[in-house]
Amino acid sequence: MKITIMGAGYVGLVAATCFANFGIKVCCLDKDPDKINLLNSGKIHIHEPGLEELVWKNLSNGNLRFSTDPRELAEGNLLIIAVGTPQAEDGSANLAYIHSAIDDIANHCTTDKFIIIKSTVPIGTAKMISEQLKLKKPELNFEMISNPEFLKEGDALRDFLNPDRIVIGCTSEEAKNMAKSLYTPLTSKNVPIVFTNNTTAELIKYSSNSYLAMRIAFINEIADIAELIGANIEEVADGIGSDTRIGRHYLHPGPGYGGSCFPKDTAALAKFAHDQNSPLAIIDAVISSNKTRQEKMANRIAKIVGSSKQAIPLAFLGLTFKADTDDIRESPAINIIQYLAALGYKIRAFDPSNPREARQTLPKTVEICDNLEAALKDSAAAVIMTEWSEFKLIAPETFLALLAQPIVIDLRNIYSPQTMRQAGVNYYSVGR
Repeated sequence: MKITIMGAGYVGLVAATCFANFGIKVCCLDKDPDKINLLNSGKIHIHEPGLEELVWKNLSNGNLRFSTDPRELAEGNLLIIAVGTPQAEDGSANLAYIHSAIDDIANHCTTDKFIIIKSTVPIGTAKMISEQLKLKKPELNFEMISNPEFLKEGDALRDFLNPDRIVIGCTSEEAKNMAKSLYTPLTSKNVPIVFTNNTTAELIKYSSNSYLAMRIAFINEIADIAELIGANIEEVADGIGSDTRIGRHYLHPGPGYGGSCFPKDTAALAKFAHDQNSPLAIIDAVISSNKTRQEKMANRIAKIVGSSKQAIPLAFLGLTFKADTDDIRESPAINIIQYLAALGYKIRAFDPSNPREARQTLPKTVEICDNLEAALKDSAAAVIMTEWSEFKLIAPETFLALLAQPIVIDLRNIYSPQTMRQAGVNYYSVGR
């Protein structure tokens, strides 16, 4: 079996590397020559634990290669579409890269193909791609397989190699058998496959992410109630999560959800539902709740540190939407910093991943520091925005020694309130 993957972004690169690690010959295509040159040197353009080592291993053994040449699409019989589907202005998914992929397939394929769609796409996209290719290339047969990914950034390799389930949407036995063959290394370890049609598979992806986003919005609102009445949200979450019908996952209070999936996918599902004249009131409320959450956290920070005629310096620890990634897309940290910078606060930010896009995204008044000490030195307060392991190891004495005032606002609940307060830190967390 030979696979050609279209797109060397987060999903495409992880999929290409893991399939190559199964022993399959994989060529990963991307239109960005700088990205491809970097990958062919064994380096990667994203922060994902363990991925660079696995890329190098499979480059070295010949199972994996990278190219910008769309003529590679003629090779093999299995194509995987893993291009981006960013959010459009109206909330829907922007399918420009999908349409570009369709054109490349039509222009360069000369034999029948199985096409797996790993990109997160609106309901009906598999049908649309099939119809477009029939118009552009009527002499060929393209079997469409919807195979949404469920990767968590920072845990992508583990999620791909040890998934809870594999979702396959298709309409023929041939496509089903191809999918079974592709995932034999996982199904042999008793990983279940959910077989369904294409539209159902597409809806499964959006529904999964929207449900997880809903859990985050829910526990954040319960955290506000807990704080008002003197309850402990961590204990509340433990009590809720101990119910086997509910579970503890995604019941961690914080500044709101972000990243490349939840904001985009909830918006796309809500837009699709409105277009069908069947609005999803719960998902609409989740989106509104998350936006309000970030505004509320920004106002809370301002209330704690106070205001002054002179710009008050604040140390923000973490810029990425979660730990173990360099992704700042829709990060609560970025949104909250922008809000406070507009109010006149002086922001000093530090993130261990040193995300490349931060400088272009944040206001010029924000100072991005090279190390933790530079961010903390003489700042009026430290705000914990991302749950990096490095931050969990900071001793209370470090805050006492470096901050102008011993104020720590922990929006991820990574410290013990008792330990911090006993050390003399004015400590604020979420729902505790």
